[in-house]
This record gives sequence, C-alpha cells and structure tokens, in this order.
Amino acid sequence: MAQERLHPRFAEPRLRQALADTPVVLIHGPRQCGKTTLVQQVGTRAGYAYRSFDDKDTLAAAKTDGTGFVHDLPEKVILDEVQRVPELFSTIKLVVDRNRVPGRFLMTGSANVLLAPKLSDSLAGRIEIQRLHPLAQSEIAGRPPKFLKTLFDGRFEMKPRPRLGRELASRIAHGGYPAALAREPGRRAAWYRSYVETMVQRDVRDLARIASLDVLPRLLKLTAAQSARLVNISELGGPLELSRPTIRDYVTLLKGVFLLDELPPWHSNRLSRLVKTPKLHLGDTGVACALLDRDATSLWEDRALLGQMLETFVYQELRRQASWRDDEIRFHHFRDRDNFEVDLVLERESGNLAGVEVKAAASVVAADFRGLRKLKEAVGKRFRAGIVLYDGEAALPFGEGFQAVPLSELWAA
Repeated sequence: MAQERLHPRFAEPRLRQALADTPVVLIHGPRQCGKTTLVQQVGTRAGYAYRSFDDKDTLAAAKTDGTGFVHDLPEKVILDEVQRVPELFSTIKLVVDRNRVPGRFLMTGSANVLLAPKLSDSLAGRIEIQRLHPLAQSEIAGRPPKFLKTLFDGRFEMKPRPRLGRELASRIAHGGYPAALAREPGRRAAWYRSYVETMVQRDVRDLARIASLDVLPRLLKLTAAQSARLVNISELGGPLELSRPTIRDYVTLLKGVFLLDELPPWHSNRLSRLVKTPKLHLGDTGVACALLDRDATSLWEDRALLGQMLETFVYQELRRQASWRDDEIRFHHFRDRDNFEVDLVLERESGNLAGVEVKAAASVVAADFRGLRKLKEAVGKRFRAGIVLYDGEAALPFGEGFQAVPLSELWAA
C-alpha cells in the first residue's frame, strides 16, 4: 500500500488562533481532505483526547446517552465527524456556557452542518467554523503562495515562469486528495470513483432519506460535464427523468457534502443587464475527471473539456488559498446579456475587487480582456486588477491595471 505523504497545511495557523480564543472550533470539509490528520497534529501537541464517531461503539454511546457522554469527556477533546450526532450540540452548548474555556472542543465534520436545522443555531456565538479543502497546489509543492497578495497589489513581476503544457492536464486530473495523490497516477481515478460511492452511501444517507441513492452518482457525473457552466436544472434533470424541485434538492445535498459548489453571480445596481444565474463547479477536479473517465492524456486532447476543468481548477485553487487568510475573500462570476464575462471576481471585505479570466492557451490577445474592462467600468475605483491566466512564460502588460499572468504563478513561492 502506498504511504500517504504528510503535506504542510497552511490552514494550521488560523486553526491555532481560533483555539486560543474560541470555546468550540469546527473544521469542516469533504471526507479524506485531511481534517483528521490536521486536528490530530495540532491536538496531540496541545494535549487533546480523541473521539471519532466513525467508531461504532463511540457513536452508539453518544446516541444512547448524549448528556452523559459529553459530561464524561476529557478537559480538551477532538470530536471527529460530528455531523453523525447532531443531538450532542445542545449539551455541548450547556457545557460551554458554564465554563467558556477557549479551545475546549475541537470538532471535524464531513457535511456542512449549517444545512442541518438542529445545528444551525445551537452554538451561535460560541463556535468558529473553518473550511478545510483538499490540498492546494502550493501545499503539494510545500511553498506558501503569494498569489492573492500580489493580485490585489495589482502587479505581477515580469520574470520568466515555466510553461506547463501537458503537466497542466496532469495537475487537473490528479486533484488534491492526499490519499489519491499517494497512489500511482494510473490508480488515482479508481480511488476517486470509490470515494464518490462511499460519500453517497454514508454521508448523503446521513443527511437525507433518498429512495434511489444510485441517482446521485449519475447526477454528479452530469454536473461534472457542466462544471464551469451556468446552472441548468432542466438539463441536469432530463436524462434522469426527475422534476426540477427534486434535482434542486439533490444538488443541495451534493453541496452539503462538499462534492459540488455553486459560484454566485456578481451584481451591481449600476448594471441592469447582468446574468443572475450561478455557475456550477465540482469540488475537486480529480473527482470530476474520474467521473468523466478522463486521465491526463485524454483531458489534454479534449481541449473544450480542458478549458472547463482548468477554470474549475483555478477557482478551487484560489478558494483554498483564500481560506488560509484572516480577511474574507468572496468569489463570484460576472456575465451580462451582451456576452461580456469574467470567470472569477474576487471581492475583499474592504470592497476592493479583482477579476481573473482563465485560458488554457499559450498566448493572449487584447480581446481576452473585454470582460475585465467591462467589470472595471462597473466597479470604478474599487477595481484593483484584471488578469488573464494563461499557459505562458511571462507576465505581460495589457494596459493600466491589466496583465496576462502565467498559470504557474498560482503556486509560485
């Protein structure tokens, strides 16, 4: 069996900060993204005990006598996969209210607990929730990135970077799950397919009662083919012969277990012709490529699909980097009815924005900036930068505030 390599997790400093001042800290994200490894690494050094609700005996004890279970816990404890025992949250609230010791409970969850009615209000004001994603390219490389800071500073250095070529397709197809990356490249797709099946059978079953669970892998495959496109519920439901409300509910479930994301549209009162439909993105391109039976070679040869997967790849890479920051960055896409569009709009808490357009090509022309220029007109002084990411070798100027930037800059140290 392949040995899983321990990669640095750049979310760790934020986790430590939260444990220093917050009674309950929840790390949530998809199964197998590295949550348990991270909390055990942090918790072991800080004297935390460990309880996992994937253990049948622990789960049974918590469900049989939740109050007694919580009161008998050690002073500092990791509770792994808490979405399986939502009945514990009210008791944890009482324990925290009696003694608000920072870092008392360190939890992980593989389903978005904010979707569960029992959990949404239980720990308000007592909990900090942080998202852990699969590995970013910079974590795989072991180098903290500077991309987002440079983006909002407005200028990338014009020094040479390597063109990626076929390596780009490999990075997309391999995805970011540590257990998949520990396998030989030819075995990673099998891991991803097994992973999706396990997620549907375990976590989705925990969240909702669905008569035909076999529909969900088929729906996920359809969404993989639509990744980086506007949401079209009718198109998703047609092959499955399911109603629009049912498809919408299923999409919500897949979002709840972090297999699927919806990227909301950017909006402004200054523009009246904006498209207000969100975009679909798979949570990880390794999952998407496995569902579509594409390895690095076949993805490279399918240029249309490569463009879609690359856009999702960049979106997920930037979301992963943004999750390590203290300031929030909100992600949107921009499109109007005149076909001006920007793949990603990043907005900081200060209101400053940057636009990112994504191309798989090795060259850039002025027309590639038309959507970014329209966005700048709408945003005005809040606009910090507009870049086109491309598979080139240098950052190139295209007017004030606009640059073509090599894709490899995403994870450059």
